[in-house]
Amino acid sequence: MARPKQLLDWGGRPLLECSIAAVSSWPVDEVVVVLGAYAEDILDRVGFGTALVVINPGWEEGFASSLRVGFDLLTRDSRFEAAFVALGDQPQIPPEVPAALLAGAEESGRPAIVPVYRYQRGNPVLVARPLWGQLMSLSGDAGAASLLQAHPAWVHEVRFDFPTPADIDTPDDVPRRP
Repeated sequence: MARPKQLLDWGGRPLLECSIAAVSSWPVDEVVVVLGAYAEDILDRVGFGTALVVINPGWEEGFASSLRVGFDLLTRDSRFEAAFVALGDQPQIPPEVPAALLAGAEESGRPAIVPVYRYQRGNPVLVARPLWGQLMSLSGDAGAASLLQAHPAWVHEVRFDFPTPADIDTPDDVPRRP
């Protein structure tokens, strides 16, 4: 997009603010938001609640740099054993998804828990601490998907019988907002 999609109006609030509010309602101890491009504008216009905000100075490299910044912060605190990787442009994750992913982690003991919406993997992904170093080694615009596809033994899939929650990637996606 030619403008920060995090600031798009989503039901009268910035899109990112709605995503943060949704994640804050999940069974989590802390919400960490990694900002890159347009960080100053976003900081001025988004209500972050109690979320911790960290700036990614290397955002131009791509998504992997944001994973590094977020996981680097989390590795400094031994309280955290797992983390959800959620996207700021995906505010409508059904509320049962995070709890089901946590249950899948307990059941399987695997370090990566991935939702499968009908037949498609999606987000958020729950990642245990032992994989954080692997995710921090990624570069470019790569997310966790390629790493997890290369190591299927690390992954436990939790299936849902509804479509992948919408995300906002292009201006054409905006009409799907509430």
